Amino acid sequence: MKTNILYLHSHDTGRIIQPYGYAVDTPNLQRFAEQGVLFRNAFCAGPTCSPSRAALLTGQYPHSCGMLGLSGKRGARLNDYTRHLSHYLRGQGYVTALSGVQHEAPKEEMRTLLGYDHYLDEPWAPWADSFLKWNAFYASRAAEFILRADRKRPFFLSCGFSLTHRMGPGEQWHTSEKAAEPQGDPRYVRPPLPLPDTPETRRDFADFRVAVRHLDHCMGKVLAALDEAGLSDQTLVVITTDHGIAYPRMKCNLNDAGTGVLLIMRGPARIGTNDLPLRWEGGRVFDALVSHVDVFPTICEGAGISLPNWLQGCALSPLLEGAPSVRQEVFSEVNWHGYPEPLRSVRTERYRYVRRFLLRKPSDNCDPSVSRTLFRLYGWDDRPVPVEALYDLFFDPTESANLAGDPAYASVLCDLRLRLRRWMKATEDPALSGRLIPLDGMTVWKGDKDKHEGIGPAEALDLIPFSEE
Repeated sequence: MKTNILYLHSHDTGRIIQPYGYAVDTPNLQRFAEQGVLFRNAFCAGPTCSPSRAALLTGQYPHSCGMLGLSGKRGARLNDYTRHLSHYLRGQGYVTALSGVQHEAPKEEMRTLLGYDHYLDEPWAPWADSFLKWNAFYASRAAEFILRADRKRPFFLSCGFSLTHRMGPGEQWHTSEKAAEPQGDPRYVRPPLPLPDTPETRRDFADFRVAVRHLDHCMGKVLAALDEAGLSDQTLVVITTDHGIAYPRMKCNLNDAGTGVLLIMRGPARIGTNDLPLRWEGGRVFDALVSHVDVFPTICEGAGISLPNWLQGCALSPLLEGAPSVRQEVFSEVNWHGYPEPLRSVRTERYRYVRRFLLRKPSDNCDPSVSRTLFRLYGWDDRPVPVEALYDLFFDPTESANLAGDPAYASVLCDLRLRLRRWMKATEDPALSGRLIPLDGMTVWKGDKDKHEGIGPAEALDLIPFSEE
């Protein structure tokens, strides 16, 4: 019997869960991490919703798979939906199912483009009238699918949760759209870096802790169904999120707080070099650099199926046999989110280099919140935005001191520029041409968050040249 694949994913969680050392209550994820393998240095390929998911589910970087912005009503889409993991596994004999969130196709075209055999949240439950109930419903339907799974064919189940995306009045992490007040207790919390510790950010983070606790409960329900069905040993489980949490200097930013993601796996990996099966298990922790584009080939190995020729990532199983790393750097990008903001980044074990191709106010692509309001009150939008930035992550883990102009780091800067250009050229990144052209039908906010002109067509962008300094 082939390996089952269970893909559990959330919105905007970053690494802010208990197994990564944060003071949040996620006992189910903690238990799962102690059973499986946790990657401490996993990164998304684009810290915005659709591009990140598209990269993971195609094994290609956002500009390569075509997802330059947000899908759905915003109009971005894949170049070739047959490269989506759901299509590929279906072609390998898998029964495929989706419960809850997807962000790779417009809802009205979802069935045609994504090609799952089963869409588990249809018909919609009439009682699911709140944010929390939606997510509980997604978990319940996924659990039912597992318990009733046909043992004659393997399954691929994608179960996505809108937790911990900001929702409700004031763009808090409310458990219901009807909740007008914060849900968490801010007295004994400390916001994660790079946020300042203030009454406003503590209040904001207290609400996040409530949301992530509900996320843990939902994921735990699906994992419990896997145990109850007796399928845990023959199922590769991948748990991750799309990008960093929706705070200033996090989501939509090419830094560790924006691109860093939780990634925990449990189950079959592949047959090792000594002809013994390798498994993601034992509570192991890896510090090696890992990208979301590496998940697709890793799933293929765990399932014992061939790797398609379009993949741009690498399988992670060599880490189980003692390899210190599988890659020397990770790459990330942003093109369009709420507003256009093309930028690229390369991150090594010690350094990060960020290149901007269009300058915007820092807060434009930051989700509204009490924390964003506070940052803007203190002059966030008046701070300079550099075309290029270099950070020494050992001495500056919050990436606050730009060393691009420091002569002592000139050789590092030159090396990372070359690495980034080499990657952009190898992946045929359109940003190298000096002009970025949106897909027909893509829409974005116009103006800025102070005086936006509503949503309108995305326009071609003339970019700051990536010159040879």
